[in-house]
Amino acid sequence: MDLDACLAASQATPDFVAAVRAFVSHAENPRITTARFLPRVKILRVLTQLLHAEPALAIDAIRIDAASGCSDCRGTVTAVTASGPRRFDFVWDCRWRAEQEGWRDRSGCPDQVRAAREFDWRCFMTWTPLVDPVTAPVH
Repeated sequence: MDLDACLAASQATPDFVAAVRAFVSHAENPRITTARFLPRVKILRVLTQLLHAEPALAIDAIRIDAASGCSDCRGTVTAVTASGPRRFDFVWDCRWRAEQEGWRDRSGCPDQVRAAREFDWRCFMTWTPLVDPVTAPVH
C-alpha cells in the first residue's frame, strides 16, 4: 500500500488530502508542518504511516516534532481533527528493519539502504498513540 492508497482509504478531510498531494509535488502547505527541518522523504513516510495506521481519523492537519538521523526518524506527530488533536510517538528506523530481516551489506553492517528502499515507510519500529493529559477524559 502506498501513499495514494492510504489517502484513498482514509477519512482525511478533502483539504488535508489536497495538502498532501501538494506536498508530494514539493509545494509547502500550512496543513503539514514540522517543528524543525526534516527531509521530505521522512515526512512522507510519517504521513503514510499515519494514514495507514489511523484510517478512521478525519485528519485536517498535522505537525511533526521529530529528529532525523541517517537511518532513523523519531519523535511525535500530532493529527488535528474536528474532535481534537491525536498524538503518536514513533520511531522509523531502516537499520532496525535491516537487522530484523537479517540483511547485511558488503562490510557486514545492517543493510539499511536495502531496507529503506524495499520497505520504505514500513520501517516503523514503534507507533504508539499518546494520551494528552490536557484533552484526556477525566474519570
